[in-house]
Amino acid sequence: VQLQASGGGLVQAGGSLRLSCVASGRTFSSYPMGWFRQAPGKEREFVAAISWSGNSAYYLDSVKGRFTVSRDNAAKNTVYLQMNSLKPEDTAVYYCAADTSTYYYTGDFDSWGQGTQVTVSS
Repeated sequence: VQLQASGGGLVQAGGSLRLSCVASGRTFSSYPMGWFRQAPGKEREFVAAISWSGNSAYYLDSVKGRFTVSRDNAAKNTVYLQMNSLKPEDTAVYYCAADTSTYYYTGDFDSWGQGTQVTVSS
């Protein structure tokens, strides 16, 4: 599967951004999707994930209540990350990922898209 992320940019603290990740090459509705981020000098960390059906979502504690992951299986083969109330500590390169080995969310991912930069100014 090929993943193409977009939607990053520069925003002031308290602002919002919506990231998108378009998947191609395999039936999109058959696998979980996730978002990760990596800040300069830090390890990549999990941000959010969504089940193949979209019925279950998982979040990093620090983004709960601010970020929402969703997906459009019907038409756009796209997973979204709506980010509200952004903070400077959310600044990072954000990556989308897919686990094409299973229907069920396990926390493991085997396909990765290129990153999109999110910068939150104070």
